[in-house]
Amino acid sequence: MLGGDEFISSPPRKTVRFGGTLTDVLLKYQKGETTDFELLKHQLLDPEIKDAQIINWLQEFRASVAYLTKDFEQLVSILLKLPWLSRSQEVVEEYLGFLGNLVSAQTVYLRSCLRMIASHFIPPRVTIREDDVDISDSDDDEESLSGNFNTCHRALQTIAKYVPSTPQFLMPILVENFPFINKSERTLECYVHNLLRITVYLPTLRLEILELIVEKLLKIDVSAPRQDIEDAEETAKNSDIKEKTTEEGLFDMEEDEETNENRDTFSRSDMMAHPLAERLDILMNILFSYIKDICYVDGKLDVNNTKDLYRDLVTVFDKLILPTHASCHVQYFMFHICSFKLGFAEAFLDHLWKKLQNPNNPVVIRQTAGSYIGSFLARANFIPIVTVKACMDLLVNWLHVYIDNQDVGTKAYCDVALHGPFYSTCQAVFYALIFRHKQLLDGNLRKGLAYLQNLNFERIVMCQLNPLKICLPSIVNLFAAITRKYQLVFCYTIIERNNRQFLPVIRSSSGGDSVQTCTNPLDSFFPFDPYILKRSKKTIDPIYQIWEELSTEDLQELKKPFKKCTTEDEDDDFLKGETPQNDGMVGITPSSYDSNILSPASSVGSPPVTYVQRHL
Repeated sequence: MLGGDEFISSPPRKTVRFGGTLTDVLLKYQKGETTDFELLKHQLLDPEIKDAQIINWLQEFRASVAYLTKDFEQLVSILLKLPWLSRSQEVVEEYLGFLGNLVSAQTVYLRSCLRMIASHFIPPRVTIREDDVDISDSDDDEESLSGNFNTCHRALQTIAKYVPSTPQFLMPILVENFPFINKSERTLECYVHNLLRITVYLPTLRLEILELIVEKLLKIDVSAPRQDIEDAEETAKNSDIKEKTTEEGLFDMEEDEETNENRDTFSRSDMMAHPLAERLDILMNILFSYIKDICYVDGKLDVNNTKDLYRDLVTVFDKLILPTHASCHVQYFMFHICSFKLGFAEAFLDHLWKKLQNPNNPVVIRQTAGSYIGSFLARANFIPIVTVKACMDLLVNWLHVYIDNQDVGTKAYCDVALHGPFYSTCQAVFYALIFRHKQLLDGNLRKGLAYLQNLNFERIVMCQLNPLKICLPSIVNLFAAITRKYQLVFCYTIIERNNRQFLPVIRSSSGGDSVQTCTNPLDSFFPFDPYILKRSKKTIDPIYQIWEELSTEDLQELKKPFKKCTTEDEDDDFLKGETPQNDGMVGITPSSYDSNILSPASSVGSPPVTYVQRHL
C-alpha cells in the first residue's frame, strides 16, 4: 500500500474512464454507439497525456489488435501520430511491441506504419516564437536525433521480422519521402544517411536505394556546373578578402571577438560557397564513407563485400551515370571503390571497353565509355603502368582494325556521325599518353620508345578518317608535341591543313549544311577532371593524378607551330591558354568544352588549352 506522499507523486494508472474495456468500446462503435469511441480519440489526442497513460493504452491496443480492422483506420492513424519518439524508453519499447502486433495481425496498416517511420528519417520541425512570429526550423539536437534514428531503424527491423514482404512496400515510400534538393543540407544529409543504413539490414533493397540516391545526387550535380562552382568560390574569396581588409581598419576590436572570428573562418573553410555544391559535397562525403565502411571490416578489405557492392555500383553507373552528359562529381564513387584493389580497377576498365567496342550499344554510350577509359587511365594514380600499357594495346589494336575496315570505300572520310566511337577512342589514347608518357618511358628509354613505336600512331594520325581534325585541340596539340619530341609521328602538317579547312561541316536542323568553326565536334568531356568539392575532395586527393605543369621549354615547343597572332592582346591570351570561343555552333548539343578543359588558372590540375584559331 502506498504512503500519502508516494500516492500523490505517483502517476495515475490510465484506465478507460468511461467504463468498459477497449474491446467493448470498439464493439460498441461497430454497433453505432460512438460516444465512448469519441472520448477515446479525445484522450489519445490530448497533448498533456502522461507516459504511464500511453503505456496503458498501448497494452490494451496490443491485446485488441484483432479488432482493429479497416473500420478503425482513423483510430490507428491517431496512434501512429503519437509523439512516441520523444517519450520515455518504456513508452518506446511498448510502442515497438504495438507496431509488431499491429502489422502481424492487420497487414492493411503496413504502409501506414512504414510511412510513419520514414517520416522520422529527417530532423523534426520545431516552431520557435519570436516577437509574435512563428519561425520553423529543424530540431538539430545531435544526441536526441541520433537516438531517434536508431529507434526508427529498430522499428523497421521489427516490422520486417513480422512481415517478410516489407522491402517491396517500403521502397516506393522511401522514394516518395525523399526531400527536394532545395531542402536544407541537414535534412538531405539525415535522409540519405538513414537510407544507407537500411541497406545494411535489408540488403535486397541496396541496389534500389543506391539508384535512388545517385539519381538525386546527379540532379544536384548537373544543376551546379563546374564553372558556376568556381565562380561562386572566387566571389566568396574576394568577399572574404574585402571583409578582412575592412576589419583590419577597426582599431577597437575586442580580442575575444577576434578569436571567435578566426574560429568562424576556420569552420567556413570547408564550406562551399555555391549552395547546391555544399549539399552535394556533404552527400558525396556520406556516400564515400558508406562505400569504405561496407568494404572494410576491422580495417581490412573484405573482398566478398567489395565484390557485391562493386556489382551494384556498376549497375547504377550503367543505368544513370553513363547516359548523363558532363556530370562533374557523382561518378567518382566508381573511382573510389576501384582504388581499393587493382582487380576492381581492371574490371571497371574491362566493363567500359566492352561498352565501347560493342556495335549494338548506342553511339553516345560508346563515345562516353571511351571518355571514361581515357580519363580513368590518366587520372587514377593507383593504376600501374603495366595496366595502362595493356589498355593502350587493346585500344590501339581496335583502332587499327577499324581503319582496316573503314579506311577504304564509301565511308572513308572524316565524319563524327559515322565514326564517333573511333574518334572517342583516339582521344582516349591521346589523353592517356599525355598523362602517362613519362611513366611509359621511365627506366628504360629505349624499351619505352620501342613500345610506343610499335603502337604505330603514324597510321592512326594519317588515315583518311583524320582524327586530329575531330579531337579537342588542346589534346591534339599536347599529343603532337610529345610525339614530335620522341619522333613517333609528326602531326603539325595535318593540323595546319585541318586549320585551313575551317574544321568540320555541322548539319543544320533547318536543312542543308552550315560550315561552322566547332572546336568540340565530339561534344567531349573528361569525367574525372579535377574534383573541387572541399570535404569529399579529401577522399579523392590521395588517389588522384593531377596535371603536372609543362616546362617553359615544352610550352615553347607547343606554341611555335601555332603562334600566328600579331597583336599584344592575342599573344597574352595565348600565353594564358584561353579557350577559343565558339558562339555560332549549329545543330550540336552545348558542349562541356568550356567547363572541363580550362586554363590552369581556373581549373587547377587540367592540361592547358594551347590552341588559337587561325585567322584566315
